Amino acid sequence: MAAPVLRCVRQLVRRVDFATIPRRHRHKKKWAATEPKFTASQLALQNFDMTYSVQFGDLWPSIRVSLLSEQKYGALVNNFAARDHVSASLEQLNARDFVTEAITSWELESEGDQSASATPASWACSPNLRCFTFARGDVSRFSPARLGSQGVLDYYLMDAASLLPVLALGLQPGDTVLDLCAAPGGKTLALLQTGCCRHLAANDLSTSRTGRLQNILHSYVPQGVRDVVRVTSWDGRKWGELEGDTYDRVQVEDLTHFRKCFMETFYFFPSCQVGELVIPNLMANFGPMYFCKMRRLT
Repeated sequence: MAAPVLRCVRQLVRRVDFATIPRRHRHKKKWAATEPKFTASQLALQNFDMTYSVQFGDLWPSIRVSLLSEQKYGALVNNFAARDHVSASLEQLNARDFVTEAITSWELESEGDQSASATPASWACSPNLRCFTFARGDVSRFSPARLGSQGVLDYYLMDAASLLPVLALGLQPGDTVLDLCAAPGGKTLALLQTGCCRHLAANDLSTSRTGRLQNILHSYVPQGVRDVVRVTSWDGRKWGELEGDTYDRVQVEDLTHFRKCFMETFYFFPSCQVGELVIPNLMANFGPMYFCKMRRLT
């Protein structure tokens, strides 16, 4: 008997509460429209888990954590500032110079391997680069760079992986270098840190991005060194026609630049009003695709 009475009391209270609400604010809650079962982020993570857990196996959980974590930056030491002082201050933070450690480790392995042949000079890493990072598991962050006694900032915060293409170039003293995807300026600054560039052409198709590049150069590079840099916003596809066979080293490694070049090589047919091309990166990815007639340019 108590249960029906309690149910009636609850219904009565509910009606009284509803009656006190102004009519203009009364509405029936639409659960399907206002409160989806899963958010877009949750659905995306579910798709990631189903796809990449099969590909990476036991490695996927650690990869997933790294993708969801905040990006860790490396501190590229500015050789145009007081280099030794900057390096000492970064070492006091328990940061490590991964470039020096990697080269030292490689040299020790080469000395231990008697069968290893001498490495050609063109394969050597670009010199004079120092970049400090915190150890794995250390989530410490570098403080913003400060203006040194030389009038330039003492280090540049960048994704440490972006330094690898510069190291792989193996610059030699007196090289002329072309950076086709220079903006926002981290890799261009690293190229200058090597002290090997007799002339550096820093190019980016976007004029707004080259503006950011100019700001980086003014903040980190003295005027005398900036004279060897030429900043342009040309179409990289036509560089061979403009200055073919001019440079000793050319840097084009940015994946976004590669995507841009691909989409410029294939363009939509002029008579097509609307069109989009989605290229799946996996054979099993049959996402929404929209096709239109295209004509190859090159």
